Amino acid sequence: MAGWMAGAARAAAEAPVLLVVGDSLSAEYGLKAGDGWVALLQKRLAEQKKPYRVVNASISGDTTAGGRSRLPAALRTHKPAIVILELGGNDALRGLPLSSTRDNLLAMAKAAQAAGAKVVIAGMQVPPNYGAAYGKEFSGLFEDVARQTRAGLVPFLLKGVADRTDAMDWFQPDRIHPLAKAHPLMLDNVWAALKPLL
Repeated sequence: MAGWMAGAARAAAEAPVLLVVGDSLSAEYGLKAGDGWVALLQKRLAEQKKPYRVVNASISGDTTAGGRSRLPAALRTHKPAIVILELGGNDALRGLPLSSTRDNLLAMAKAAQAAGAKVVIAGMQVPPNYGAAYGKEFSGLFEDVARQTRAGLVPFLLKGVADRTDAMDWFQPDRIHPLAKAHPLMLDNVWAALKPLL
């Protein structure tokens, strides 16, 4: 039994790493551990016999600048085969320049690819009160980065959640962070872009 356990542990350690670099939407903010889409992704990979080990390097409140500064160490430590970049929402909430958000995402995608990883960009949208022009430019920057780097693209991580007629029933009281019941839908959105890369 001990030999089998050691073998299983070794196999898990040797499995290719799927690294998620995100913010609170990926860090299970306000949720029970295991209810977020990243944890659900590990379960789905196991169910589908895809031998990946998911490493969740997401930090609530993180911006693309924060992600850019910590990505090199994460790439060195985990040597991921696939990197999912889920950042940008906090840049918008803080009113940071869209040009810097785009530059940071582009730099992260290129760094991950230079380290040998395939990349998926998780797109985000802002509420209508930000104005149509800003909203269009913000959602467009994720498409731009994915196109420039030939990365996979999740057009809108919260599709089927934030755009529902009963959207408020799918969010925590802060109206920013989705409830646990929304995370399987978020996983489905990511899976559509991720599956071709597995």
